[in-house]
Amino acid sequence: MPPHVPIRAFSTLPPRLPKHTPRRRRVRATLQSGQPLHETRPHLVQPGQLTPGISAAEYFSRRLRIANALRSRSTSGSTSNSRPSSSSSSSSCPSILAILAGNKVHYASGPVFYPFQQNTDLFYLTGWNEPDSIAVLELAPHEDEPILHMVVPRKDPYMELWQGARTGVQGAMDIFNADSALANDDPGLLQHIQSLVKRSDIIYYDGQWNNQYASTIQKAIDSVSFAYRNKTIYKDLSRLVAAQRVIKSSAELAVMARASYASALSFNEALSQSAFLSEKQLQSFLEYRFIQNGADKSAYVPVVASGSNALCVHYTINDDLIYNDELVLVDAAGSYGGYCSDISRTWPANATGFTPAQKELYQAVLNVQKQCILQSTQASGHSLNDIHQLSVDLMVQELKNCGLASIDRSKINTLYPHYIGHNLGLDVHDAPEYSRLKPLQENQVITIEPGVYVPDDPAYPEHFRNIGIRIEDDIRVGIDDSQILTIDAVKEISDIESRLA
Repeated sequence: MPPHVPIRAFSTLPPRLPKHTPRRRRVRATLQSGQPLHETRPHLVQPGQLTPGISAAEYFSRRLRIANALRSRSTSGSTSNSRPSSSSSSSSCPSILAILAGNKVHYASGPVFYPFQQNTDLFYLTGWNEPDSIAVLELAPHEDEPILHMVVPRKDPYMELWQGARTGVQGAMDIFNADSALANDDPGLLQHIQSLVKRSDIIYYDGQWNNQYASTIQKAIDSVSFAYRNKTIYKDLSRLVAAQRVIKSSAELAVMARASYASALSFNEALSQSAFLSEKQLQSFLEYRFIQNGADKSAYVPVVASGSNALCVHYTINDDLIYNDELVLVDAAGSYGGYCSDISRTWPANATGFTPAQKELYQAVLNVQKQCILQSTQASGHSLNDIHQLSVDLMVQELKNCGLASIDRSKINTLYPHYIGHNLGLDVHDAPEYSRLKPLQENQVITIEPGVYVPDDPAYPEHFRNIGIRIEDDIRVGIDDSQILTIDAVKEISDIESRLA
């Protein structure tokens, strides 16, 4: 996406639902699937898409790109985190297998389950969002396109009565474009995986089997490797996928912009409310408004921290009252189509605005954030780590300007204990395997979130004590400039105070 394209150009996304949808007769789809499709949820998924905003063609292109990366790495002679082969993997055209295990449903107790969260690497490459599944990419010699094998839950009328529709084996091929598919409880599963391993020279996986069926993969690899002893095995597939995930396509950016816009509007609406007596009420309001404004759900457990509770960076219990003379720090956002937004704002819990001390400290943090955003470009040559180091230097100077003369780099960790930001995408902390030391690239999406947390300690001025402030935005890195996806969430002092109810 060029730097100056408006962030809300949702050409590939369905419109937001109107406030009052006219009642009309439901047209029942004959197709049943375990996740939304255009045929079953046309208000969510457009024709040609597998998930909101992302087409089947894009999922295929992702698999093609990771296939090219695997081939390049496999022929470069790299042996990081691998068990080397003695024979065929030295071929200029080795056969390669990449195995991704999906997640299982987790249970709180008995039949009470948590919301399902897919392995995001598997989701990124396939769009498949059902549990207990496996995706295998096979790269045959002299073939440009990877072969997609999937292992999925079979159609089961009894289980679907309780758990909802499943896409099934045929649906994995017909809808998700798998070249072959097998039920995860098929008696021939082990033999199927063994046959794939036998005809491969190089095997990529992560060694973390997140469902009961995926453990079959390890059995197959171990048995075949022991018998043939000519397999090169890399246990760092996620690191290669992360290098691809970190750069967003125009479709991904549009989906993320929608999540960001819905979240930003919700923050502004919360500012205009005066009825929040507790942190829990404010949390509930925001989570409701995220969905009303177009998000699917909350992207993560919100932080709603009033007063000194904000000194805990990941305060999520959110069970205190809100007092009028304090600030409220909120770190919360919605997600859409699996892609996350991430916003932090801090504002006074009253209609009169910031106190002089609150205003001074808030402006210091905002100054740091603005300077870091300006430097978040490809042309700057900075890495995320460079931006963090810059934020530390800027924060030291800003706090000195606030009268904290003794603050220096050796002492700043007490007041600014966390990193400046992280990658953002399908995960809130996206692609953690991607090094912070690598230069920022165009269409990388990062957060910039400096903060100050002043403890109740005589070492600091009394008027600053027990104040916690964090300001966070989602940034699309451009070549010469950056784009704030969450720009609609107000953060200037005058804008905040003008909205306070």
